[in-house]
Amino acid sequence: MLDLLFTGCTLPDGRTGMSVAVQNGHIVEVAPGFTAPAHETIDAAGQLLSTPFVDAHFHMDSTLSYGLPRVNQSGTLLEGIALWGELKPTLVQDAIIERALAYCDWAVARGILAIRTHVDVCDPRLLAVEALLHVRERVRDYLDLQLVAFPQDGFLRAPGAQDNLVRALDMGVDVVGGIPHFERTMADGADAVRALCTLAAERGLRVDMHCDESDDPLSRHIETLASESHRLGLHGRVAASHATSMHSMDNYYVSKLLPLLAESGLAVIANPLINITLQGRHDTYPKRRGMTRVPELMAAGVPVAFGQDCVMDPWYALGSGDMLEVAHMGLHVAQMTSRDGMAACFDAVTRVPAQVLGLSHVGLVPGCRADFVLLQARDAVEALRLRATRLGVWRAGRRLASTPAQSTALHLPGRPGSVSFQHG
Repeated sequence: MLDLLFTGCTLPDGRTGMSVAVQNGHIVEVAPGFTAPAHETIDAAGQLLSTPFVDAHFHMDSTLSYGLPRVNQSGTLLEGIALWGELKPTLVQDAIIERALAYCDWAVARGILAIRTHVDVCDPRLLAVEALLHVRERVRDYLDLQLVAFPQDGFLRAPGAQDNLVRALDMGVDVVGGIPHFERTMADGADAVRALCTLAAERGLRVDMHCDESDDPLSRHIETLASESHRLGLHGRVAASHATSMHSMDNYYVSKLLPLLAESGLAVIANPLINITLQGRHDTYPKRRGMTRVPELMAAGVPVAFGQDCVMDPWYALGSGDMLEVAHMGLHVAQMTSRDGMAACFDAVTRVPAQVLGLSHVGLVPGCRADFVLLQARDAVEALRLRATRLGVWRAGRRLASTPAQSTALHLPGRPGSVSFQHG
């Protein structure tokens, strides 16, 4: 007897009437109209069963700290960094843990079962690193939390950052991070990229670098990152986060850059909500959109994932851990409103970030772990349009969260009877 059987599912690739069978925490069958005895059978009634959402880029050490020590009045990246610098000396480990665990609850309720979070290593106490290592252990039974050693104030620029980053990796942080555009010079930025990629190669780790988070078209550290990835054989293990300078680069240079990124096996992680909020702040009109060239990257064969980045912190006052909101904004900013474009944006918060994080257990094929989110939508496009209700969230076949289906009944004068409709 099966442990769990979903019937009548629509899958993200468009297949309908599908059944998904689960035994011992793993998928054992995916087939149209399949039936078998099961301890629990769920009739999806044509609604969308997807792999869970994966947030490829987040900052959990700062989340839910909005207003501490004050609010970012200019809305700029640099004021956010300055605010975080003021807040860091006052951080208390228990408070970081409490906020992070609260956010993890939000995330799971929204169907996120994996998060890659950057953690600042420029505080010599490594307080946030210790806190998030503790959180990673606390949530491991229901959430995959991948930590990036992030030298927020510059790997070469900040005193002690190089030693702190190595210490963080020795403590168990998973991924090597960086921020080359925040070093003192372009040359220093390139040197930081080379040193960090070499460190990752020596340790057999992945790389995820804040790269060219700038409106400056001459910020081209992604070129160095791609070159080092190729030189060191890091293909498929390196991601460039943000890469917003690409929206200001001239087309000729980008025509050279895109094949280089594809050749190097580089992935790009855009953060639509934050990129369009922080970038273009020095523009009058016309204002630049601020997000990297998502459709062009995808067309060149570069994997592109979307991240939430920030929720209620020095950089962003809003956010709720809803990856459908992230993808919804991404498709608007990138003007990806064709059916294929919208489907690609759904993939950018599910399938692709799982690939970027190296989560080989995620998928809707036999043998994969039975991690799912059931959405109140008939397909991926409707899920994006409605920011659909997450009816249920499962990890290894065990239900973690449930939300009642949403509907509204209207009682309108001059209209016979009541009118009901479904919404997200």
